[in-house]
Amino acid sequence: MNKYIVFAFAIMVVLLACKKTKKDFDASGSFEAEEVIISSEANGTIRQFDVEEGQKLVAGQVIGYIDSTQLFLRKKQLESQIQALLGKKPDISAQLAALQEQLKATQKEQKRISDLVKADAATPKQLDDVNAQIGVLQKQIAAQQSSLGISSSGFTKEAQPLKVQIEQINDQLLKSKIINPVDGTVILKYAKANEMAAQGKPLYKIADLSTLIFRAYISGDQLPQIALNQNVNVLTDNGPDKYRETDGTITWISDKAEFTPKTIQTKDERANMVYAIKIRVKNDGYLKIGMYGELKFAQ
Repeated sequence: MNKYIVFAFAIMVVLLACKKTKKDFDASGSFEAEEVIISSEANGTIRQFDVEEGQKLVAGQVIGYIDSTQLFLRKKQLESQIQALLGKKPDISAQLAALQEQLKATQKEQKRISDLVKADAATPKQLDDVNAQIGVLQKQIAAQQSSLGISSSGFTKEAQPLKVQIEQINDQLLKSKIINPVDGTVILKYAKANEMAAQGKPLYKIADLSTLIFRAYISGDQLPQIALNQNVNVLTDNGPDKYRETDGTITWISDKAEFTPKTIQTKDERANMVYAIKIRVKNDGYLKIGMYGELKFAQ
């Protein structure tokens, strides 16, 4: 009889120990990453798309391009239009050259007659006539210069909208290149080479897996035990009855309660309303998106 009592007592101790181990955590949750969906910024056929799921990319890396032939041809057309338009601008210096030479000759004549007047070899009227000719020539040059300047400015202004269109095309050509904007690992690929792309169409999803977010849930009674930037321990399975422990930092605490997710266990099984928290955890390569884990508040 004592033999059976001892055996039953042993089983009870084991069960209690298992129950204690199972509840030896403060919260549970799963890992997630800050994912970014990269979409197309241009319309056209994807000519090259060097992306594979699981591939690591760096910010600024060119991974493909979308057909931009029509944009390039449109740019060449606009450049030709600008060249033809600016070719009509008058050559102001060349068109004023004759009047400028005539003015110089008249000014020399003015000096000569002025010397003759001083020597009483010419009359003041002759000097007045030369001065009048100089005034007329100066006015003609000023009027011609103003007219040619207005004409030249008009052609320049007509070319300005075309230059703006070229700048717009240059921007579109740049967006035709598929450039990865952030460091990370490709999680999901939505498109392939030779498929049609449209502005806003997702191409791939990327996330930085060097740091993951552990989203856990705690009851209202546990809220006073945590604070932002608090260090905590995150436990993940590492074989039968073994756990891998990773340090983490609380970066976010929800200010609203929600119903406990079906896949989440709480320390208090009676709690049906919980608060979500986020813990930033450095990934040593073993942590995966969607992996479940437990959380222990660091003592």
